[in-house]
Amino acid sequence: MKKIITFLVCIFSVTAFAQNVEFTKENFKDNKDGLKEAKNNIETGDKLFEQGSIFYKQAIDPYLLANKFNPNNALLNFKIGKCYLYSNYKLKSIPFLEKAIQLNPSVDPQVHYVMAKAYHLDMQWDKAITEYKAFQATLTKVDEFKDLIEEVNKHITECITGKELVKKPLRVFIDNAGAEINSQYPDYGPVISADESVMLFTSRRPTTTGGAIDPGINEYYEDIYISTKKDGKWTPAQNMGKPINTEDHDANSGLSADGQKFLIYIGKNNGDLYEAELKGETWSKPERMNKNINTDFHESSACYSPDGKSVYFVSDKPEGGLGDRDIYMSTKDEKGKWGKAVNLGPTINTAYGEEGVFIHPDGKTMYFSSQGHKTMGGYDIFKSVLENGKWSEPVNIGYPVNTPDDDVFFVTSASGKHGYYASFNANGFGEKDIYMITFLGYEKPLVLNNEDNLLASQTAPVKETVIAPTVQIKEAQLTILKGVITDDLTKKPLEATIEIIDNQKNEIIASFTSNSSTGKYLVSLPAGRNYGIAVKKENYLFHSENFDIPNTAAYQEVVKDVALKNIAVGSKIILKNIFFDFDKATLRPESTNELERLTKLLNDVPTLKIEISGHTDSKGADAYNKTLSNNRAKAVVDYLISKGIAADRLTSVGYGEEQPIATNDTDEGRQLNRRTEFKILSK
Repeated sequence: MKKIITFLVCIFSVTAFAQNVEFTKENFKDNKDGLKEAKNNIETGDKLFEQGSIFYKQAIDPYLLANKFNPNNALLNFKIGKCYLYSNYKLKSIPFLEKAIQLNPSVDPQVHYVMAKAYHLDMQWDKAITEYKAFQATLTKVDEFKDLIEEVNKHITECITGKELVKKPLRVFIDNAGAEINSQYPDYGPVISADESVMLFTSRRPTTTGGAIDPGINEYYEDIYISTKKDGKWTPAQNMGKPINTEDHDANSGLSADGQKFLIYIGKNNGDLYEAELKGETWSKPERMNKNINTDFHESSACYSPDGKSVYFVSDKPEGGLGDRDIYMSTKDEKGKWGKAVNLGPTINTAYGEEGVFIHPDGKTMYFSSQGHKTMGGYDIFKSVLENGKWSEPVNIGYPVNTPDDDVFFVTSASGKHGYYASFNANGFGEKDIYMITFLGYEKPLVLNNEDNLLASQTAPVKETVIAPTVQIKEAQLTILKGVITDDLTKKPLEATIEIIDNQKNEIIASFTSNSSTGKYLVSLPAGRNYGIAVKKENYLFHSENFDIPNTAAYQEVVKDVALKNIAVGSKIILKNIFFDFDKATLRPESTNELERLTKLLNDVPTLKIEISGHTDSKGADAYNKTLSNNRAKAVVDYLISKGIAADRLTSVGYGEEQPIATNDTDEGRQLNRRTEFKILSK
């Protein structure tokens, strides 16, 4: 009998709690003033609510005041929950929506759909699926609701994907970038130079240029901020000011690998893309990109390819598009103008939206966000690799980097160890902060003890420790070459041209310029090629380097400072991209670009007379080394003569092992001693 009474009490309690209470005089006879104020607050909230989702978060406060007076109204709880779902505090929607359904399961035709979205964002996958299906059951007119039914099915699939991804989380640390970068205002859209020495990002702070507030969302206009890394720490971010920031919306988009150029979104003409360049210490005025990039539609974001010859961008233009927003590529023509844009095709672009494209400095790995591939909800970040001229099927990079909410504008360092993106976290500095992701690689298996396989005695078992193999963090196969270019005598920084040559193809594949104020340069060299590097400036001798980077090479940063020598009598340089067949004086084809540079120098300065010298290591007989080195020097002279250079301007000599520049006791030293040089005899 006692159990029955308890059961009835429980039923009564639930029924009483679940009773919907309307805002009427009959329900609040003793508090007419409070009822009047509550209804006024509801009216204020409704005016905002009826203007659409962009105003939902402004309706929350008046709705909450009314809810405090009467917390048991189903419709009000539903509206508060829906408003929170469109705010920066989305998960606060859940208790209000749950209560709305408890008070009145049919309070609104969309209540189960909105509840499903909230559960989805909270990764309550099974509850979300149940609510999606409950909403789907109300869509009885299949033809009329075809698109909506398809959308709900997509969300159910996203929940299933989410369950799969959460079971196999990435091993990462996700750390707030700190108070030097983040503020109490929205900070987002980070981009970095290849070596992580510069970060640009977008923020909505009171220091915005012009100080205006966007009336649509009641937040400050966007401006671009910059921070540099010193001694491993980010410096306090600074507003970049004019001419980069205008009184309109200014958002950074893509930064070149060396941090000398970047792409900007400016909110003009429905949103267009611009370019700016660092000239010494001053950024140029942003220039609007041409009509092959910008249209009358919305061009939202972009990035450079590592060689600077191509740009990838996002547009919602209908012509040539496959969906809501697509990723396109444009390449510079011979005149340096951006050419016709090409859609990346259905492997990358879907019927839904793509956004936030980023090309890794290796030149073949693309990260982008999509609503249409295998996501766990909203935009997820995907990775695709260029293989044999085609992009691979995009792969979701995984949880917890991706979440059921929108995850957009993700970039990585050249090493692949770090990623940067913006996210909302209740423990952050503001409503949206920038975070650094540290990728840890696959989990290392536990160290196991094989015990008691052999027993020496009962008290002293033989233990065999099985050491798990070391887990390597997968890094990009890439070399970052950076340094400072100076005048050899004055040591002052120089603005010089750096050409990157594919020695196998004898092609100049990229050309960059060092900064005129600092002399700094940075280039990325993907593995799998033999590179010639030429540093050139008028009235100076060119400087050459050679990098042979096999496909198996790990990520590395090489600092190479270059001191250019004036064209003066006695000046000498090593021709590091002159190659001979083994033990012969036959010039290999990979030498062509270096020889052409030398030919050009002699044509540019027609009075110049030079000595070409050959050098060897100490292996072999001295007489043999002198003969080989002399023949090699003569081979270079013969090439120059064949290109029209007068023979009386050229001298060849073989020094053999007489003039070493390094020890002959190591392979590295002997390799340095085997070289071809030229020296200016007169000018």
